[in-house]
Amino acid sequence: MIETIFIARHGFRLNWITTVWESPTGMPRDPPLTAFGVAQARELADYFLSLEEDQRPTLIFSSPYYRCLQTSKPSAQVLGLPIYVEHGLSEWYSPVVAGTGLHPRPASASTLKEYFSEIDPDGWSSIYYPTRKGEDVDQLQDRAHSVLSNLISEVESGFPNHKRVLLVSHAATVIALARDLAGDPQLPLRVGCCTLTEFSRKKADLKWEAKKLAEAEFLTGGVQRDWGIEDIQIENGKVVEDSGVPGSENEVDEPVGSVLRDKLSNAMSNL
Repeated sequence: MIETIFIARHGFRLNWITTVWESPTGMPRDPPLTAFGVAQARELADYFLSLEEDQRPTLIFSSPYYRCLQTSKPSAQVLGLPIYVEHGLSEWYSPVVAGTGLHPRPASASTLKEYFSEIDPDGWSSIYYPTRKGEDVDQLQDRAHSVLSNLISEVESGFPNHKRVLLVSHAATVIALARDLAGDPQLPLRVGCCTLTEFSRKKADLKWEAKKLAEAEFLTGGVQRDWGIEDIQIENGKVVEDSGVPGSENEVDEPVGSVLRDKLSNAMSNL
């Protein structure tokens, strides 16, 4: 049974300090970290290494965005672990303006391994794919719930000896994940770059208890670029619409949602 879930946000992004940057993957909206962001990722790794061995993460799941994989890399290296790519941990985008196309979707784990040798594309297949049409806050929260419930189930059945997992994601997704684990959809939380959230499972009722919420005590620069859901929410879970990627108007938005659900549905239809 999983006993501890660590959730980290990616480090400081390059596009926050300059408009002149290139995506290493060639995908729109996929900036790398700054040198400072890379240093933050190393400090996160050093923090995990400072823990007793039986308290460190033994599985790492990362969003497929370059900045999250960069953030995951130092921890994977010092802990001697592979990185498993999970699209369910991807960036949050608000709903697209009609007629402007779709939001981007990162490449597969096998393709991303060209950039990060630590990725194991065979040990894990993504269990969830966010819609490229964007999400309001309620839809983001639904995604977080589906990802967590399915990931916990898959890990406990497929990786039975692993009790501590690390999820590396983005501010909005981190907040949604934390709110789901806390059982509080209104949990007030602002998340800075490379800050760490930690939940442990209470043995009495198997519910999750927050041990850390977006803490930065291990980061030399402290909290940087903190962000909260309130920064984008209009009212009742609604958010401002955003434009899609030009040229993607005719692309197909699939797969979408829980892959495990689709597999179960197909299996049932074959009975």
